[in-house]
Amino acid sequence: MPIKLGSKVPDFALPMTGAASWRLKDAAGTKLVLYFYPRDMTSGCTRESQDFRDLERAFRKVGTRIVGISRDSVASHDKFAAKESLPFP
Repeated sequence: MPIKLGSKVPDFALPMTGAASWRLKDAAGTKLVLYFYPRDMTSGCTRESQDFRDLERAFRKVGTRIVGISRDSVASHDKFAAKESLPFP
């Protein structure tokens, strides 16, 4: 079901790197960039993640958090985040 721009997104929880979980409601009141990508370690997804990594400080300065979401396993995400030095879940 598509979500319309400006509509409220229902709460959801996902496993994340570092053996924790991430919930949308924990980001309430925060500007948030959710980026969805198909696979860890692929050229396009790696480049996209590197771009967000390189811009993370600028996003943080304006009070915006970044979260990347993929269907890959948490173990795969842990390797990907470590390899690319991603400072966000």
